Amino acid sequence: MIEGILTGLGTALSLQNLFMVVSGCLVGTLIGMLPGLGPMSIIAIMIPVAIKIGDPSSALILLAGVYYGAIFGGSTSSILINAPGVAGTVATSFDGYPMAKAGKAGKALTIAAVSSFVGGTVGAILLMGFAPLLASFALLFHSAEYFALMVVGLSAIAAFAGTGQVVKALLMTVVGLMLATVGESALFNAPRFTMGISDLQSGIGFITLAMALFALPEALFLVLDPKRSGRDAGVSSEIKDLRITRAEAREIAPVIGRQSIQGFLIGVMPGAGATLASFLGYAVERNIAKGKDQEAFGKGSIKGLAAPETANNAACTGSFVPLLTLGIPGSGTTAILLGALIALSVSPGPRLMIDNPEVFWAVIVSMYLGNVVLLILNLPLIPYIAKLLAVPRNYLIPFILFFTLMGSYIGQNNATELLILVGLGIGATILRFADYPLAPLLIGFILGGMMENNFARAVNLTDGVSFMWERPMTLSLLCVGLILIILPIYRQRQLWASARRQGIADGD
Repeated sequence: MIEGILTGLGTALSLQNLFMVVSGCLVGTLIGMLPGLGPMSIIAIMIPVAIKIGDPSSALILLAGVYYGAIFGGSTSSILINAPGVAGTVATSFDGYPMAKAGKAGKALTIAAVSSFVGGTVGAILLMGFAPLLASFALLFHSAEYFALMVVGLSAIAAFAGTGQVVKALLMTVVGLMLATVGESALFNAPRFTMGISDLQSGIGFITLAMALFALPEALFLVLDPKRSGRDAGVSSEIKDLRITRAEAREIAPVIGRQSIQGFLIGVMPGAGATLASFLGYAVERNIAKGKDQEAFGKGSIKGLAAPETANNAACTGSFVPLLTLGIPGSGTTAILLGALIALSVSPGPRLMIDNPEVFWAVIVSMYLGNVVLLILNLPLIPYIAKLLAVPRNYLIPFILFFTLMGSYIGQNNATELLILVGLGIGATILRFADYPLAPLLIGFILGGMMENNFARAVNLTDGVSFMWERPMTLSLLCVGLILIILPIYRQRQLWASARRQGIADGD
């Protein structure tokens, strides 16, 4: 392994590859900041550029830099304008945006930058030391285990429900699962619920739904309530309070440590990726929090911001384990990277470390360098980025609407998607007025399709549903999912019982 790392250092530290690291991180960060323009789009566009470079190491370093740069930068639009265009940064908006509205945009961006850096760096170190071992671990997961893992992700919806809102969260999850069934069926290979509209055969696009649930309602709320804009709300154009205090650092340090490891391990599992890691990271931290810390989640908790940002960047690094060692893409983005590798005449798989060690180790070493570059690029820019909050409402609303509509159209490249966006956006605005949580809906939509696909494969392989109790790992994961549902309900009942006893005591 030491020899491999030295080989990677020699390759990654060449002037050309250092330039590729910086270029990839810069492009990825800028693209990630724009709501609706995620890493998949820009990587697909840059594949011809990467192929023209010729050297597989340089090309993959460039594309990898774009990938984790976009995840790193994707937190900005989530925090500042509540418009997560990348699935992995949806959970970031749950507490990042409330912090921005409370005048702590600079602090929120600093916490996001530091958490992303630590998560990505720890992920790169773990990738260096445990890539061969983790490749063997990833092989233990089959369709049955992935189905159970999706169930665990859906069970975490209770973590996104406020006090007394568990039923509402469950309803929103069901709505998300229903929306995920629109389009081709994994079980019967036939279109469902398309109402004869051919553009719906491929289903509703993630970008469209994300924009409809978060960005479009925000623009409508700015119109309906002028005080919601940064300037009208009294937010100073001079962003202050960028530093993290020692007390805050001590508070988020355990969260970052836990989520760096958990996020990386989730990223290792093909098909899981940064999105599931960020949701589970948020859910775990909220469930283990107590008292006021737990109540602060969703209202501007620094733990609620640090957890998903650490987990998604660690998972982004971890997703390269199945890609490089097994040739299995862990997400849509790594599927595009797999195509780029094949186009560059590199065959990812167990023999990559033997046949092309300079490619394997150079990419891993470049990830550590890339995280350092991202921190250097982002921290000095935070005061300027955060000034987005001071943009007048009459400029901010068209900006949000433009990128919302453009991101949705680019995602599916048809006008029907725009009509779906408007319809879902109006519905989401009504649900927000009714105080329904929208995050569970998006979780149900994202995980629903993956859960159905893996369930269909598992049923076909075992000729029934007996895999749920015959495979020990599947059964263990399903038990974890059950615990995630029961624990918040038990805590809620304890709070109600305590409040009732307190009321009786006060009456006496």
